[in-house]
Amino acid sequence: MSSLPWRRRGWMVMTCWLAACTSGEPQDLKQWMQEESSRLVGRVPPLPELKPFPIVAYEGASLSDPFSPDRLLPERRDGAGRKPDLDRPREPLEEFPLESLTYVGHVRKKRGGIAYGLVKAGNAIHPVRVGNHLGQNFGRITEITESQIRLVEIVQDPTGQTNDWVEREAVLELQEAAPAKEKGK
Repeated sequence: MSSLPWRRRGWMVMTCWLAACTSGEPQDLKQWMQEESSRLVGRVPPLPELKPFPIVAYEGASLSDPFSPDRLLPERRDGAGRKPDLDRPREPLEEFPLESLTYVGHVRKKRGGIAYGLVKAGNAIHPVRVGNHLGQNFGRITEITESQIRLVEIVQDPTGQTNDWVEREAVLELQEAAPAKEKGK
């Protein structure tokens, strides 16, 4: 032991001293635990009785899955009968967007005769009748009245998710002529 350094000897002495102090079981601690546990009087209530739930058969197996990504896509249709006739010769007013055309007048030949509408495109006025085409969306005139021209346009699906063609109605309202300015004012 004389060869061990001073610090090591100190640690060894301290370890032996601590071991001697704790060599027996602490009787006072055991006694205290017994006294405290005898004073504890408690009872855990029993668990509630479990009631069985009624068994219900699932009847939705034949329905479509509500979480399927296919439900987000629009319904696919054939689109037959709605496609525009792309082989038909184009009429002059089909070069203009519908928004640039102006309904400026109405003419009827004889009583009960054919009604013509006068449509302004650029600087020219064109006579049109039911069945003529207007605008760039394959618009076909369905009715001409004194106040408006009704037409049906054929456009591709506005959502852009399918290649189906759909019909939509459009109207050209009669544009009243602005009063001419009087000279001298």
